[in-house]
Amino acid sequence: MKITLTAVLLLIFQLTTLAQGTLEDYKRAKEIRSSFGKVYQVPQQIIWSEKGDSFSYRLHKKDGKRSLYLIDAVTHKKIDTDVDAIEKQLSAQLGKEVKLGVLWGRDLKVLTANEVEFTEEKVIWKWNAQENKLSKTRDIATTGMDRRSDGYWGARWDDSKGESVESPDKTYTAYIKNSNVYISKKGDPKSERQLTFDGSPGEYYSARIQWSNDSKKLAASKVRKAEIRQLTLLESSPVDQLQPKLQTRDYNKPGDALSQYYPTIIDVMGERVITVDPAQIPNQFSLSALVWKADNSGITFEYNQRGHQRYDVMELSAVDGKTKTIISERSATFIDYSGKKYRNDLKKTADIIWASERDGWNHLYLFDAKTGALKQQITKGNWVVRKVVHVDEDNKKIIFEASGMNKELDPYLIRYYTIGFDGKGLKELTPEIANHQATFNPDHSLFVDLYSRVDQAPQAVLRRVADGQIVMDLEKADISDLEATGWRKPEVFKSLARDGKTEIWGIIVRPRNFDPNKKYPVIEYIYAGPHSAFVPKSFSANPSGLAELAELGFIVVQIDGMGTSNRSKAFQDVAWKNLKDAGFPDRIAWMKAAALKYPYMDIEKVGIYGTSAGGQSSAGALLFHPEFYKVGVSSCGCHDNRMDKIWWNEQWMGWPIGPEYAACSNIENAYRLEGKLLLIVGELDDNVDPASTYQFVNQLIKHGKDHDFIMVPGMGHASGGDFGEKKRRDYFVKHLLGVEPPAWNAY
Repeated sequence: MKITLTAVLLLIFQLTTLAQGTLEDYKRAKEIRSSFGKVYQVPQQIIWSEKGDSFSYRLHKKDGKRSLYLIDAVTHKKIDTDVDAIEKQLSAQLGKEVKLGVLWGRDLKVLTANEVEFTEEKVIWKWNAQENKLSKTRDIATTGMDRRSDGYWGARWDDSKGESVESPDKTYTAYIKNSNVYISKKGDPKSERQLTFDGSPGEYYSARIQWSNDSKKLAASKVRKAEIRQLTLLESSPVDQLQPKLQTRDYNKPGDALSQYYPTIIDVMGERVITVDPAQIPNQFSLSALVWKADNSGITFEYNQRGHQRYDVMELSAVDGKTKTIISERSATFIDYSGKKYRNDLKKTADIIWASERDGWNHLYLFDAKTGALKQQITKGNWVVRKVVHVDEDNKKIIFEASGMNKELDPYLIRYYTIGFDGKGLKELTPEIANHQATFNPDHSLFVDLYSRVDQAPQAVLRRVADGQIVMDLEKADISDLEATGWRKPEVFKSLARDGKTEIWGIIVRPRNFDPNKKYPVIEYIYAGPHSAFVPKSFSANPSGLAELAELGFIVVQIDGMGTSNRSKAFQDVAWKNLKDAGFPDRIAWMKAAALKYPYMDIEKVGIYGTSAGGQSSAGALLFHPEFYKVGVSSCGCHDNRMDKIWWNEQWMGWPIGPEYAACSNIENAYRLEGKLLLIVGELDDNVDPASTYQFVNQLIKHGKDHDFIMVPGMGHASGGDFGEKKRRDYFVKHLLGVEPPAWNAY
C-alpha cells in the first residue's frame, strides 16, 4: 500500500495535537506561575483609622509600581504613595537598603487621611503622604513579650500553676499554692490566707482565677486531672546532629480520658465556697472560661458534653449556690460548636444573642439571660448566617454575613445584611451577585466592599451601612495581561446530589491550550472536612492551585459534596459517624453530569488527590469507589479517625468510640484497594499522626496491594513540598495519560 507524504504529515499532526503530558506541557505548567501575578488594582490590607474617617490599602499596579493609597472617607480625596519612595527615605535614615515586603503593613496604623505609622527596625516611623516625608517617631522598647509564638498548636498548658491575679480594687492578689487557692494583701505576704483546703495534685484548683468586679469573690475551677497522651515522632535527619532525635507532643486521641472541671465561687471575706452541682455537668468534653455576671451575682460558663450532642450555657449562683441552665442545645447528631458557636451577652439588657441550628439552619436567637426564655428568633429561613460582624445595642441592630438567601444564586456567596433584634427590618447591603468581603470602620457606619467571583474580577467600593449605598468607587481589577497569556477562567458548575433535588456546586478548570476535540482525564482535588466548604468563591488566577495541574492535559475539578458545611444542618449531617462518605455519591453524580454536558471529560479516567482530611478521602476513593476513581494521591491523610486528634474526630465521628470508626478506617479497609495509589507523609507531622499512614502501608503490604509510598524526612503536615508536587503530577501523567513523565532536569 502506498503511503503518501500528506498522510504521514497528517498522522504526525494528529499525534501531536492529541499528545498530553509532554515536556512542553510541563514547561508551560511551570512558566504559567509567573502569570498568576498579572492581576492588578486589587486592594490589599485595608486598614481604617481609629476615628473611622480615613483608611488605607496597598495596590500592585500594571507598571510594577507598589502603591499605598490613603483615602479620606469624608471628602473622598485619594493620595497615591509610591512605596519605593518610602523605602528610599527609610534606607537613607537607617544607612542601609531596606525593602518593605508585603508583611510590613502588619504594623501599619492609619493616623489621618494624610499620615500613617509603621514599624521597622524596632522604630515607629511616620509617613506624611501630603509632604512625601518620612520621620522617626520613637523607638520601641524591647520587652521580650512581642515575639510571635512558634509553639506547637496542641500544647496543653499546666493550669495547676500560674501568675498571681490582682483584685480590681488593687487590694489583694490571689494565687495557687499547694493545689489550693490563697490570697494575700498586695505587698504584704504575711497576710496570706488559705481559702480552699480540698485541693491535691490529682484534684487541684486551676490557676485561671477570676475576680468579681467588686473584689469580694473569686471564681476558679477544681480540676480532676487526666493524663495527656504523647505523640512520638522520630526526626531522622536533624540539621544540628548526625544521630536521629525523638520528639513528643501533647496529643489526645478519640476515646482518651479528659480532665474534668468543676466551677467554684469563693467568698473572700466570708470564706464560703460554692461548687457547681457535678451531676449537671457530667462527662465534659470541655468547659469554657468562667465569666462573672455584671452584678457579681454569679458566674456563667459553657458546658460541652462529650459526644457533642449537648451544649449548654450555664450559671452558678453566688447567692443561693444553685446551678442552672440558661440556654440548652441538643442534637441527635452533633452540635457544630467548633464552627458555628456565637454568643453575645448584651450589656444594656439582660439578654443573650445566640447562634443555633435548632430549626435546621444556622440562625440567630434572642434569649432572656435571667430566665433562659426564648424571646425572639432574629433570623429565619432556608439560608445560613455565616458570621456576626457587629451588634449595635443602642439601635438594636445586627450586621451579619449570610449566604443562600437568594435561591437563584450560588448558595455559598457571602453577602452582608442588617436586621433588628426583633427580627424585623432585614436589609441587604451588598446586592451584587458576588462573594463579598467587607472591612468596616470602627463605628460601623462605613465599609470597604471588595467583591468578586471565581469567574469575575474583583471590584472595590466604599459603602454606607445605613442603606448599603455606594459613596465612592475605589478600584476595578485589571486582568488584561493575565487574559493575554491564554488564561481561562474557571467555570462554575452545578448539578443535583444523590437525593435528586439538592444542588451541588463546584468548579471546572481547563488547560490554556484546551481543545474540545480532545479527551481529557478528570482529576478531582478533594477536601471534605465537615467544618467548612472549600470550593473557592472569590477570584483567583490559580484557584486552589488547580491551573498548573490542568496544564499537563487534564480537566481539574473541585466540588463541595454533602457532609460539608455552610448549607443546611441536614446537608452537613451526612458526615456524622460516616466520614468515609465524604460526599462521594454527590461528587460522582456531579462529574457524570458535567461529562454529559462536556463529552471531552473522560470519566473513564478519573484521578483524585488531597491533603489531611483530603488525604483520607483521596485514599478512601480507591477503597470505597474504585469503579469510578482509578488513580489517587494522598498526602498526610488521617487513615483511621481513632489515630487522629481528639477534637476534630469526636466532633464528627461521635463518642463513645463505636464500630463506625472501624467502618470508616482506610487501614481496616486496605484489602479493598483497586487502582493506583501514591501515599505521601511527613515524618514530623504533628497535626495528623503519621503512624496512621504507616499502618495503612503495613496493611496494604499484608494484603498484597500494589501501591507507592513516600516519607519525606523533616516534613510536617504538608503535601510534600516541591518534591511532592512533582511526584503527584508525574503520577497522574503516568497512570491517567499513560505517558512517561519527562526528567525533572528537562524543565
